[in-house]
Amino acid sequence: MKNVALITGVTGQDGSYLAEFLLEKGYEVHGLVRRHSIEATDRIDHIIASPYNNTKFFLHYADTTDSSNMIRLVAEVKPTEVYNLAAQSHVGISFEVPEYTADATGVSTLKLLEAIRLFGGPCRFYQASTSELFGGLPETAPQSEKTPFYPKSPYGVAKLYSYWITVNYRESYNMFACNGILFNHESPRRGENFVTRKITLAIANIMAGKQEKLSLGNMNAKRDWGFAGDYVEGMWLMLQQDKPGDYVLATNETHTVREFVEAAFKELGITIRWEGTGVDEKGYDSETGRLLVDVNPMFYRPAEVEFLWGDCTKAETELGWERRVGFEGLVAMMMDADMKAICGYGCEEYKNRK
Repeated sequence: MKNVALITGVTGQDGSYLAEFLLEKGYEVHGLVRRHSIEATDRIDHIIASPYNNTKFFLHYADTTDSSNMIRLVAEVKPTEVYNLAAQSHVGISFEVPEYTADATGVSTLKLLEAIRLFGGPCRFYQASTSELFGGLPETAPQSEKTPFYPKSPYGVAKLYSYWITVNYRESYNMFACNGILFNHESPRRGENFVTRKITLAIANIMAGKQEKLSLGNMNAKRDWGFAGDYVEGMWLMLQQDKPGDYVLATNETHTVREFVEAAFKELGITIRWEGTGVDEKGYDSETGRLLVDVNPMFYRPAEVEFLWGDCTKAETELGWERRVGFEGLVAMMMDADMKAICGYGCEEYKNRK
């Protein structure tokens, strides 16, 4: 039997890396895309332009909030594996669109699971869960599969529903359904309003003379940041096991937003000197004294997640999964990509030009 994957959210960061990964493994890959007046396929345009397109890689217009879409596609495609990556995935924005987030990130999972139950046959299901489930309570770190959930955003609460409805369908209907509780995973393909990409993109714009400074919210927030390209292998491994289960994927280390900023500027040979605390904190170029970073309370969340630090021992032991890109390598990769995109040259050339 041939391997056929259906990916929701194929145009996103994770979906694009997963599509590449599965195509290299010989899968037939079907991806869902929402209809827009302006196409949003830039992360997968290289696949669309490749020989895979319409031979091994197929796109379908659909929306996971529409159950009729899900039923039709599951029945027509007959996937052997479904990866549900689609969501309204920005935590801060979820406070502004809580009802839509509940529908797109929470209830949509139920619609897809029900379509699989009714028409999916022997299909395995992966649900993209999140470390936001834990709420970042310092006393719970490092967080593992056994850590109690305490979501602190409409996004986290919606993902909590998705997590438990996946478990419920697994136990109620004997479905092979897994939750991947992925800690923050980044790349040059990360959305521009996520903090890591916001940092690297802003720094590149500052170097190009297009932006004055970088403004951020909670500089003390700690995150477990890994490379998205490593994490899609973990998703796939979960569906290759004899029995379904839920797994944390993480790097087993944590860094503050401030540390990410320092590491990104360091790639350009710039050392940041910090002055002040809280909303008065500012970061200056230690050599020139130029103001490069400040804090804007507008970027604070109504409820902050302070401390995320994952323990992926179970995934390492049972799946044999391991990350390949470390924190410094991730920052370097993202910073170099944005410098090339904005300035036309990478970090090393910038340092040579100074």
